[in-house]
Amino acid sequence: MSSNASTISSPAAPQQDSAIFRALAEMLGHGGIRINGNNPWDIQLHRAGVPERAFAQANLGLGEAYMDGDWDAEQLDEFFSRLLRTRLTDNIKPLRLVGHVLAAKFMNRQNLKRSRMVGEMHYDLGNDFYAAMLDSRMTYTCGYWNTATTLEEAQEAKLDLICRKLKLKPGMRVLDIGCGWGSFMAFAAERYGIEAVGVSISKEQIALAKERHGHLPLDFRLQDYRELNERFDAIVSIGMFEHVGRRNYRTYMEVAHRCLADDGLFLLHTIGKNQRKSSPDPWIDKYIFPNGDLPSIGQMGDAFDHLFVVEDLHNFGADYDKTLMAWHSNFEAAWPRFEAQLGARFRRMWRYYLLSCAGAFRARDIQLWQWVLSKKGVMGGYRRERI
Repeated sequence: MSSNASTISSPAAPQQDSAIFRALAEMLGHGGIRINGNNPWDIQLHRAGVPERAFAQANLGLGEAYMDGDWDAEQLDEFFSRLLRTRLTDNIKPLRLVGHVLAAKFMNRQNLKRSRMVGEMHYDLGNDFYAAMLDSRMTYTCGYWNTATTLEEAQEAKLDLICRKLKLKPGMRVLDIGCGWGSFMAFAAERYGIEAVGVSISKEQIALAKERHGHLPLDFRLQDYRELNERFDAIVSIGMFEHVGRRNYRTYMEVAHRCLADDGLFLLHTIGKNQRKSSPDPWIDKYIFPNGDLPSIGQMGDAFDHLFVVEDLHNFGADYDKTLMAWHSNFEAAWPRFEAQLGARFRRMWRYYLLSCAGAFRARDIQLWQWVLSKKGVMGGYRRERI
């Protein structure tokens, strides 16, 4: 359990006469979770009002109550895994969040101006912070744990898998849409002899990428993907499509189409959701990834229509569980270095982010897809890569 919990008063007396309390207990019971129980995944209530906040604002209320120290779970990841496997949370649709739902459906929350918010709020948090949490290459996306036993091995395996799926060869010119700190570009340049252009909307990421990889034939640009209009032998986008937004999916695919050589391959690595008709998680949207929007397979299919042939679709979403747990372990080990700067509430927020997401992937509530796309279809068929 978080060390913060030691400063919180003992659990409030259960309000078992409350209809909302009983409704929460029943819902949790379907997942084998008890209120103030003895299992490490049981919820421990420290203050009254948690059930009311959860039903009134769904995960926004539950997450803010956790940040406020109103409840805990020793294994927060397993709490969420069990809760989400019940699928009962899909039925919680608070009226308070109607505006959030309508905005996601009808507004372009990822236009050129708003798209930079996630860079400023999340990715510009601090390079030292992310360096402490991630692997040595600073790869902030799902690792590939097929034969890996460590985070470092899993991330290298993922990067190499992408290079093999793209059939990279020396001298090829590659575009990385959402290049982060440049981990893929540097790996591909060193191991496969390519040149690359990478774009990101994070000033911190671009600055460090240039500093780290200035010796390689790589061009890092602070640029929105919609401004791209060059030809490349191959395109990759790893963990950026989650920020594009449903009203821009087609535009994004049109940009990729115009930038890809006629015989080139495009690999798109993205988290995805199981349902087309759903809205972004309100807590994640407010505190972690503003304006984020996970796509469904149907939405992606609509965006590909008449632009790309799907050569391969690979789902290894369960591997994100292991990746997030490894990040959480690194985060906790490094926390003393950042405690004075970021504070106890940030720690609870970040733990909630990492562990709730790990639980969601464990429950298979969300997925991780790698799509391999071509413009006209690979003649003779595409030979897929896995191991």
